[in-house]
Amino acid sequence: MTDTALASPPAETPGPVETKRDWWQRRYTFTGTAVGLLFLLLSMTPSLLPRGPLFQGLVSGAAGAIGYGLGVFAVWLVRFMQSRETSPAPPRWAWLLLSVAGAIALTIGILYFHSWQNQVRDLMGVPRLRWFNYPQSAFLSVLLLFVFVEIGQLFGRLVRFGVRQLNRFAPPRVSFIVVVGLLLALGISILNGVVVRGSMSLLNSTFSNVNDEMDPNNPAPKTPLRSGGPGSLVSWESLGHQGRLFVGNGPTVAQLTEFNGAPAVEPIRAYAGLNSAKGIRATAELAAAELVREGGLKRKVIAVATTTGTGWINAAEADSLEYMFNGDTAIGSMRSSFLPSWLSFLVDKENARQAGQALFEAVDAKVRAIPEAQRPKIVVFGESLGSFGGEAPFLSPNNIIARTDGALFSGPTFQNTMRDAVTLDRDPGSPEWLPIFDGGANVRFAARAENLTRPDAPWDKPRIVYLQHASDPIAWFNPELLFAEPDWLREPRGYDVSHAMNWIPVVTFLQVSADMAVAVDVPDGHGHRYVKDVVNAWAAILQPTGWTTEKTETLRGRVTQDYPQ
Repeated sequence: MTDTALASPPAETPGPVETKRDWWQRRYTFTGTAVGLLFLLLSMTPSLLPRGPLFQGLVSGAAGAIGYGLGVFAVWLVRFMQSRETSPAPPRWAWLLLSVAGAIALTIGILYFHSWQNQVRDLMGVPRLRWFNYPQSAFLSVLLLFVFVEIGQLFGRLVRFGVRQLNRFAPPRVSFIVVVGLLLALGISILNGVVVRGSMSLLNSTFSNVNDEMDPNNPAPKTPLRSGGPGSLVSWESLGHQGRLFVGNGPTVAQLTEFNGAPAVEPIRAYAGLNSAKGIRATAELAAAELVREGGLKRKVIAVATTTGTGWINAAEADSLEYMFNGDTAIGSMRSSFLPSWLSFLVDKENARQAGQALFEAVDAKVRAIPEAQRPKIVVFGESLGSFGGEAPFLSPNNIIARTDGALFSGPTFQNTMRDAVTLDRDPGSPEWLPIFDGGANVRFAARAENLTRPDAPWDKPRIVYLQHASDPIAWFNPELLFAEPDWLREPRGYDVSHAMNWIPVVTFLQVSADMAVAVDVPDGHGHRYVKDVVNAWAAILQPTGWTTEKTETLRGRVTQDYPQ
C-alpha cells in the first residue's frame, strides 16, 4: 500500500435522505397529539355542575396536556423496551387525516357540550351560556394546552441534556434514571421550600389583612350577650372579619317575638378569633369562658359551631336555631385559620380537627359541671370544613349519641371520617349519595327536606343529620377518581346529576376538581348551597315544644329571603 493510497479519503456511503418536516411535526409528536386530542374531547363530557368558559378552558387544557404526555410516554416506553433511539416519523398524510378527524370530532364535541350544559343549567336554574362564551373557552383551552405542553417539553429537554452529560460516566439507562430522579427531587424541593412556603406566607399575610378589615356598618355590640361587647373577655378587633359578622348579626328580639308570637330573649353568641388568644387550646378555653360569662349555661340550648377556614358560620343554621327556641339559645364558636376553607383543607386541616375537638371539650366540660337535671341541651353543627371539624371530638355516631343532644353536618367533605365510615357501612340497596345507616335509627342523610323521613322507621334520639347534595363536588371529590369509578356514578344517581355523566380515568378527576371552584355558584338545593333545608333538619333533630310544620315552612321562607342566592 502506497502513501498516496493511505492519504486518500475513504469513499462516502450514501445515507437515507431525511424528509423535510413541517414545524409542528418537528416540535410535536403524532401519537402525543392524537391522545391529547382524545383527552380534550373527553373533557367536554358532562360533570356534576355547569362550567363557565374559564373552568372549561382549564379542564380542557389540562386534560389535553395530560393526554399528550401519556402519548409521548407510551412511544418512549415502546422505544425503551426495544432499545431504539428513534421512531419512524409518520407520513404527512397521517397528520392531514388527524387534522380532518380532529376538526370533525371537535365540532361534534362542542355541540354535545352545548347540549348537556343547557340541560344541567336548566335543571339547576342557572342562566345558559352566551354565544361568545364558546370561543372564549376554546381560546383558553388552546392557550393552556400550549403552555402545559411547553412546560412538559422543557422538562424533557432538561432530561436529555442531563443524560448527555452523564453518559460520559455511566450507561444511558442508568443516566436516564439518575437525571429524572434528580430533577424530580429538585423540583419538589424547590416547590416545598420556596414556592409553597412563599405562597403560604403571602396567602397568610393577604387573608390576615382581610381578616383585620373593619366594617363601619357593623360596629361593636352594645349588649354584654355578644363577644366584643361590654364586659367581654375578647376584644371586638380580635374576632376577625367573619367573627364580627357572626356576632353582629342574627335575628333581633323584636323579630323573634314577632315570629313566635311570644316575648323572646336575646340570643347569646360567643366567639374567639385567632388573635383573641395564643394557640388553639387557649382560644377554645377562651370561647367557652366567654359563653359562660354571657350566661350561656342558663339557656335551653347550647350549640357548638365549628367554622370553615375563614371563620365563617352558616348563618341560616344559627338563625334557625334561635328562631325555634325564641332566642333561648347560646352559640359558641372559634376560628382556627386565616385561609379560605378549600385552602385550609389542603394544607391546614389538622388545625380544623384540633379546633373542633378543643372547642367541644371546653364547652362540654362547662356543661357537665352543672347538675344533670339542670343542664341545657348541647348540640353541634358545621358546614363544609366546619362539618369536618365538628366530627373531630367523636369517634363514632355512638359517641355523638352519648355526649350530645343532636348534630347537624351540612356539605360534608370527602375526608369526613365519620361520614365516610357510615356511608361505607350503609344498608344494602341504599346509594352512596343518599345512604341509609342502621335502618335510620339515629343517623339520617338528606339531599332534600323530604329525605328526613327516609326510611319509614322509628327515629330515635339523639338525632344526627347529614345534609349533602348529589351534585356537591366538595362531598364527592376524591383522589381515587383518577383511576377508580365511584359508587355514586355506578349506582342510581341523584336527582340533579346528569345521566349522561360517565366516569373517565383522569378526566373525571379534573372535572370534579374544577367543579369544586364553582360549587357555591348554583341555587340552593344544588352543589354546595345549604340554606332552607337546614330549617327542616333542626326541626327534626330537636323537635322544639310547640313547633309546627307551618312554622317550619314559614321559617324556610324567611331564611331564603334573608340569605338569597
